[in-house]
Order: sequence, then C-alpha cells, then structure tokens
Amino acid sequence: MLKKQTVWLLTMLSLMIVLSVYYILGGSNNDNLAFIDDGQPEQDQSVATDSNTTEDNGETEVTGIESSSEDELFTTIRMEVSDERSMKIERLNDVLAASSSSVSEKNQAKEDIDVLSSITSKEKILEKTILSNAEYEDVLVRVDNDKVHVHVQVDELSATEADNIMQMARDEFGDEVTTEVNFQPSTEQE
Repeated sequence: MLKKQTVWLLTMLSLMIVLSVYYILGGSNNDNLAFIDDGQPEQDQSVATDSNTTEDNGETEVTGIESSSEDELFTTIRMEVSDERSMKIERLNDVLAASSSSVSEKNQAKEDIDVLSSITSKEKILEKTILSNAEYEDVLVRVDNDKVHVHVQVDELSATEADNIMQMARDEFGDEVTTEVNFQPSTEQE
C-alpha cells in the first residue's frame, strides 16, 4: 500500500511542477482566443474573445496562446492526462477486485473504465482527423466532463478553420458537448 501512495504522491508532485512551469511561462496570460461551441445552431454560436481581438467590417483578427519555450508542451500535457486516467483506472480496477465491493459498485466501476477508454480513443481519433485535414504541426484534444478542448499548434487559425474543427468534434463526440478551440503559434523560427 505504501508503494501506491508513493507513486501517487510523486505523480501529483510532478503534475504540480508541470502546471507551475506552464503558468510561469505564460499559460495564465489572457492573450488567447477561444472559440466555444455550445451545441446550439450556427446563428446562436458564441465566440469568446479577449481585449486583444479586434473586429473590422465583420472580420475577426485572431490572436494565439502565448508561446512556450518548450516544443513538448502538448506531449507533456498528454502524458499528464494519461497518468491521471491510468490512476483512475487503477482505482476502478481495485474496486472490481475487492471482495467487499457490491455488484452495483463493480458494475459502475466497469462502466467508468469503459467510458475512460472510449474518451481516450475518441480523442486520438479526433487528433488524427484534424491533423489529416489541415497543415497543423500538432493537435491536442482533451475531454473534461462534457467539454472538448482542442489545442492546435499553428501560427494563425481562421474562424472558418475553427468552425471546421468544432464540426469534427461534434461528429466524434456528439452534439451535446461544448467545444473550445485554441491555437498556439509555433515556437520554431524560420
């Protein structure tokens, strides 16, 4: 039991360090633009913008997420999400293996494991679909409750491209989820 607690503590510590570095390097700045799809028809769709976004004759200028000095930001986030889900699945497997768990607890644990596996699979499918349809350097898809977060590594992202990404997310996860699309400019200088 001590071994599991130690692993859990180290994982949480590493998560805190990664998040601290992310916020220190600019993740907490409000210099980003998020397109939010709340599942409503196109004319009711809201676009959240910040004070750095300007509208001129119906055109929207899109600003990006503050660049990180690390090219591995998406990879780091993927690893953290994977670790968190692995820990959840391990706890659910402990419930399945425990003789003191009731049948309903075991059924619920099995359903939760299936949901986590399905979400992970759909995230990977959506990432590959977005990458295959456009020239993006990298794509990160994360699901948090009923909200899909899509982060695209590209220098500029038009409103049309964001709409296309939101439609792909609706196709994969259904119309009942809210989709948020962000982009992060490439850190490589040509």
